[in-house]
Amino acid sequence: MGDVRKAFVRNAKDKSQGTRFPLGSAFTCATCGFAHAFKTQRNMKIHLAVAIVAVILGAVLGIDALGWAAIAICIALVFAAECMNTALEAIVDLASPEYSELAKHAKDCAAGAVLVSAVGSVVVALFVYIPPLAAWAGL
Repeated sequence: MGDVRKAFVRNAKDKSQGTRFPLGSAFTCATCGFAHAFKTQRNMKIHLAVAIVAVILGAVLGIDALGWAAIAICIALVFAAECMNTALEAIVDLASPEYSELAKHAKDCAAGAVLVSAVGSVVVALFVYIPPLAAWAGL
């Protein structure tokens, strides 16, 4: 995908003339960004595995539409947070190649945002999956 994206990169002249970035190009760049995060971030792979388990569990338990909406939002939120964390880490590394306490705080806060979204998703999952599990178990 990297070679495809290069065809869509605007140069300084395009930017100075206000040339709009084609919508299809924007989606291509976004897809490349997600693919980069998936290829380079171990935690993104973990999030994907958990998302797959969540979808399978939802299908097996026959959760309702509201439950599916909650699970889909949580999956998207965690993926988005991990992508933002990956982007922020790259920016911090670019701006501060040497160790910096401020850079450490920025990276830690971004990782904390991923943690908050993941823990929140687990809480939502408990609300979504426990009632059908209890019904299935006859409780």
